[in-house]
Amino acid sequence: MRHVPRKRFGQNFLRDPGVIQEIVAAVGPVPSDRLVEIGPGEGVLTRELLQSGACLEAIELDRDLVAALKRRFAGVGRLRIHEGDAMKFDLRTIATGERLRVVGNLPYNISTPLLFHLFDQIDVIEDMHFMLQKEVVDRLCAGAGDDHYGRLSVMAALYCQAQHLFDVGPECFHPQPKVVSAVVRLVPHAVPPDAGMVKQVSAVVVAAFGQRRKTLRNALKGLLDETAMVRAGIDPGARAEELSLADYVGLSRQLNP
Repeated sequence: MRHVPRKRFGQNFLRDPGVIQEIVAAVGPVPSDRLVEIGPGEGVLTRELLQSGACLEAIELDRDLVAALKRRFAGVGRLRIHEGDAMKFDLRTIATGERLRVVGNLPYNISTPLLFHLFDQIDVIEDMHFMLQKEVVDRLCAGAGDDHYGRLSVMAALYCQAQHLFDVGPECFHPQPKVVSAVVRLVPHAVPPDAGMVKQVSAVVVAAFGQRRKTLRNALKGLLDETAMVRAGIDPGARAEELSLADYVGLSRQLNP
């Protein structure tokens, strides 16, 4: 299959067989798995995932690719193709008791909001393996004090554990992106955070990193006073990048003491 990539969909198709095999090896699919592939594109990863015998649900926005995928994989394996926007797709509609394993080469222009959309459905997800811009993977995996540490780092850690698996150069794609890519594994925590905690932590994190050059004393003004910060064991003179997830959870609990 050869499809003219569409810039408006952020299409960069993976063409390197070695990288494809590395991704499949990282996922390690087995026949009992329920897989979801976001953005199957030309189907190069789809083909390899189907060979495992797993049940595969593929979500593709480009209608031309949907038609081509249906022709290519007619009668092959246990595949169901959904034409639609992954940003609006509700995974709970296809989760029938089993937790889903999500895979994909995500469009870089929507990767962060798409991750947050998936975090909202974390209760039906077993794990996730994604190709992303390396900078995003660095942010997902960063810890307090790291250069890439920020809002995405904290909020991702609230939902799951992130592991940077390997980098992928631009030459492995068509067309070649202007950035280095990386594959990340995201494994949800055994107990997902409740909606109330997410809302509170998010409010504190957005305020703290929204003015990250300021001390928390100033960045969180109007949200938490110094007494509340000290009560949570946090130095009001600290800055956003110095605090761990546990610190932010502690601060969020002070919103409703």
